[in-house]
Amino acid sequence: MTERLADISARIDGVQKLGSVVNAMRGIAAARSLQAQAELAAVDSYAETIRRAIGRILPMVPARGAAGGSQPLRRAAVVFLAEEGFAGNFSENMLDAIGGLPSPDLLLVGTRGGVLARERGLAARWQVAMPSRTQAIPRLADDLAAAVYQGVADGSIEALDVLHATVRRGGSIEPIRLPLLPFDPAAMPGPAGRAEPMLQLTPSALLAGLAAEYLHAQLCQAALHAFAAENQARMQAMAGTRGQIERMVEALQARQRIVRQEEITAEIIELAAGEAANRGTLP
Repeated sequence: MTERLADISARIDGVQKLGSVVNAMRGIAAARSLQAQAELAAVDSYAETIRRAIGRILPMVPARGAAGGSQPLRRAAVVFLAEEGFAGNFSENMLDAIGGLPSPDLLLVGTRGGVLARERGLAARWQVAMPSRTQAIPRLADDLAAAVYQGVADGSIEALDVLHATVRRGGSIEPIRLPLLPFDPAAMPGPAGRAEPMLQLTPSALLAGLAAEYLHAQLCQAALHAFAAENQARMQAMAGTRGQIERMVEALQARQRIVRQEEITAEIIELAAGEAANRGTLP
């Protein structure tokens, strides 16, 4: 007999333990995704408040003429990839979406996705890990903003996009691209009412501060969306793995029943043969 019942039982036990690990990973990913999506409402409200404040200040700031010259802007893109494994094709899909951008310098977020980017020959000018907790995302946005401001200061960044995934209704995951720089006054809402706000700063200084705060809020939004989407992708991948494990256990249990029946049959034949031999030796 090529297989022993004990060996099959040990394999079933091992696969079932793997299933427990997969279930735990799935539960953690689901909790993280839901937490990030719940926190997005607060960040969205924060960003909208800043937008409205900018809309009120803009009419008080002298308009600037458009920058001259026909040279294309030096572009950069913040791209959110997977930080950890077992997320299916999450990073692959995000890297495929980079193809729609006009050859930007890359600021990558996500360790595991960064490895895949290097395998594809994509070099990042800056890279950082995605936090494992949503509470650390504002700090991540600070670091991203500092890297962007450094590029703006040295002239290597004149335009900035952000590319992140988002979770759609029904659980589907979709890449999203948003322009962040240059700042677009036309995208701001018009002032509500005619009364000018009371200011303690000059309108230009206040506008500069609000614009910086708005960039930070947008980076927080993108990071939260990406955090939720990565964990949603991991949850879906673990759900698929769980189905494969269940099918594997069912197949092993079916094989276990066959082997058990074969062992029982072999024992019966052996007992019958022994009984027949004993009878043949009787006088």
